[in-house]
Amino acid sequence: MQETTSKETQRTVVSSGNPELDSRMGGGLPIGSLILIEGASGAGKSVLSQQIVWGALQDGFRATLFTTENTVKSLVSQMDSIDLAVLDFVLLRRLRVYPIELSQLGETAPTALMKAVKNEREQDVIIIDSVTSAATTQGAVDAQILGFFEECKRICSKGVSIIVTLHSDALDLDLINPIRSMCDAHLKLFTEQDGQRLVKTLQVAKIRGAASVTGAIVGFEVEPGWGMRVIPISKARG
Repeated sequence: MQETTSKETQRTVVSSGNPELDSRMGGGLPIGSLILIEGASGAGKSVLSQQIVWGALQDGFRATLFTTENTVKSLVSQMDSIDLAVLDFVLLRRLRVYPIELSQLGETAPTALMKAVKNEREQDVIIIDSVTSAATTQGAVDAQILGFFEECKRICSKGVSIIVTLHSDALDLDLINPIRSMCDAHLKLFTEQDGQRLVKTLQVAKIRGAASVTGAIVGFEVEPGWGMRVIPISKARG
């Protein structure tokens, strides 16, 4: 009986599989959330989204990852290098990976991407890494981009969790602010130069429905063979 209760509790959120990281994110991302991961190039958006999808797979969720950054082979290899092994999940179709080239689709990119997302709406978790090229491709208009996020929100209302990564400087504030407001969770990543090293931080701007207080600023490192490791802010900032 205890085991059943624990299982049900666990499946109310999407976990990153990293207890320290989950605790900074209010206990995990509530199921059915639209999650925006925002940051500059190299800030760790892909690694964070991969950490979350790995955690979801460990908890028995089915996931789909649309990637503009990798092939299936390179994604599996990259995740394996940071101790996030997903090959078995790919082979068992628990994780579906679709490389996409949105920049070549022109003004139809947001519509084409949404059509692909809708085809995966039976999955538990959908990750789009990243939506930047669809949002900035020539001919794409603000209404299309907002419409894309609104449609994602409707899919989330059916219990699907959707994670979208976006480059911070890709959109004007007049467009990005409504998107931030629309999303249930907003995670911001920063990279700062500190002497000879780059310091990465995660700001948990908001998570609606989180089990505990959010708003934390988390320092982290990404190490080969280890993955994401939360570190004290004082150490992160040197």
